[in-house]
Amino acid sequence: MSNNKSPLIHTTAAGHDYGSTRPIASTSQDGEAINGQRNVPGFVANNAGMLYIIASQFFFASMNLSVKMLNSLEPPVHAFEVIVVRMGITLICCVTYMIVTGVPNPIIGPRGVRTLLVFRGISGFIGLCGLYLSLQYLSIADATVLTFLTPITTAVTGSLLLREGYSVIQAVAGVFSLLGVILIARPPFLFNHILATNLDGPGTTPAQRLWAVGIAMIGVVGATGAYTSIRAIGKRAHPMHVMTFFSLWCTIMASLGMVIFDIPVVYPRSWRWSLLLLMVGVFGFLAQILLTLGLQRETVSRGSTGVYIQMLFSVVLDRLIFGVVPSLLSVLGAMIIVSSALCVVLTKPVPTHVSTTDSTA
Repeated sequence: MSNNKSPLIHTTAAGHDYGSTRPIASTSQDGEAINGQRNVPGFVANNAGMLYIIASQFFFASMNLSVKMLNSLEPPVHAFEVIVVRMGITLICCVTYMIVTGVPNPIIGPRGVRTLLVFRGISGFIGLCGLYLSLQYLSIADATVLTFLTPITTAVTGSLLLREGYSVIQAVAGVFSLLGVILIARPPFLFNHILATNLDGPGTTPAQRLWAVGIAMIGVVGATGAYTSIRAIGKRAHPMHVMTFFSLWCTIMASLGMVIFDIPVVYPRSWRWSLLLLMVGVFGFLAQILLTLGLQRETVSRGSTGVYIQMLFSVVLDRLIFGVVPSLLSVLGAMIIVSSALCVVLTKPVPTHVSTTDSTA
């Protein structure tokens, strides 16, 4: 749980409380724990943040699958255009929802966290670009492994900046989860150094590969800032505010990138092309809102561990859509990831009592 002394989380007070980020233990009228028949709902309530994050990873994997299918069509679509379409759809959905439901300040966000919201949007764009641009010269396996360095870095920033606890169990689970990711991705630079440069793409030079790794590391820094800022914002902003700033800055900066680098716009030429692009936007929206809900309810170190489950979903979708049979190492890696995630969930301390008069900033 977060420490109330963190200046990032409690420096300002917002005019609205958009929901508690702390689980409240369910009790009977006598003050005793509820009976065994209600244990499952209590478990879900106490671990809502982690369950939101796990659900978000399914939609992230579905979005990546849509992007992969989209890239197999002609003509190819530049990453910046994919970002504009995906985040443009997300922006419209977020603003529409807040206007219809009457959420205050749908465009500028609530007072006290606007700077954090802007930082979340810009850092999220950097993280997204780092992943997409690194794929130009890196294999998917290499790029994926590099992005999963983010949970490790966010655990450090959460501890240093937000003063969140980081237990030995969380550290061990994070290390084992990373091991599971490596077993599934099997990056050539670890499993077969000789073939590493050959799998990145035709004509890839060592300098290009070094550039791509550097871009990926910048993406990790951006994703770390995004994860940490979401937790710092907490319940002081509606999840749609967080989503709006992320999608707005991604749309603006990707559009400027297309203009600056003179990237041509590719228009739809078939219904399948349009459908896949729409799926990228819808799946991305659902994934991001679920991730935001999860990170608002979890510590950075614990919540970011849940993103490893995306590798398991990716393996399953590959099998169902493309008929790819996972290898023994992939199965082993998936088992490690699931076991680590369950270990983190089951060892979460549940508060015995939370006073209804307890005030939070």
